[in-house]
Amino acid sequence: MKSTRENLGNIVYSCYSQLSRQGEHFVSDHVLSYQIAGDLTFNDGINDYSATDGSIRFLRRNQLLKFTKIPPANGDFKSLSIYLDQQILKDFSLEYGLTCEKKQLSQPLLLINENVLFKNFMESLLVYQLSDQLSDKRLVELKIKELLILLLQYDPELKNILFDFNEPGKINIEAFMNKNYHFNVNLDRFAYLTGRSLATFKRDFEKVFNATPGKWLLQKRLQEAHYLLEKGKMASDIYMDLGFEDLSHFSFVFKKQYGLSPSKILS
Repeated sequence: MKSTRENLGNIVYSCYSQLSRQGEHFVSDHVLSYQIAGDLTFNDGINDYSATDGSIRFLRRNQLLKFTKIPPANGDFKSLSIYLDQQILKDFSLEYGLTCEKKQLSQPLLLINENVLFKNFMESLLVYQLSDQLSDKRLVELKIKELLILLLQYDPELKNILFDFNEPGKINIEAFMNKNYHFNVNLDRFAYLTGRSLATFKRDFEKVFNATPGKWLLQKRLQEAHYLLEKGKMASDIYMDLGFEDLSHFSFVFKKQYGLSPSKILS
């Protein structure tokens, strides 16, 4: 599979020639991405969100997403992403006197449609990327400042997302895990997103589920796999969606649990 991922610090250019199901992704920083070509589908554990070529999307930090990159017919999937890390935002906040005034609840992503200013901004980045000008950190810093100003002009309330530097608060662990068990991320990610240290997460988890996180996650994923296989799904189509890293490992633990290989489960 031909693929290119050009990392220019806070700006990343991606190019894929074949369908790429990259599974789980912990979004640690806010990201603004321009879909140059192809389609991208996100899933936050409940809903699907689609981004087609030409679209611009803003993803908020501290969330779990699955995503699938779909190249156009006879072409490559291409995107350009700008990562807004916490230090950049803190510096901007101090320079311009901007603060978060209230907790802003939002969807996992915001689609910015048919906006000439953002489109021109992204096209200017592409020109710089193609001419190798984005290797100049000074230029990157200026372009990120420009982007933040555009975002705040587009929606002033975004300051309550961009400049909220608080870490996730303690939330209901049972509801969170039942929504997100199929994300294949380390336990420390689950702990962080539920507002706990890893040790506290493990202790609270066992109080709620009467099992260790590792054992519960495996059982929960296998139960869902069994249900989907009975509905006629193929093992190769579901193992990644349920948080298993590879098909062979999924088949092994499934047979160990149920005494049959996934292919023997009939609808």
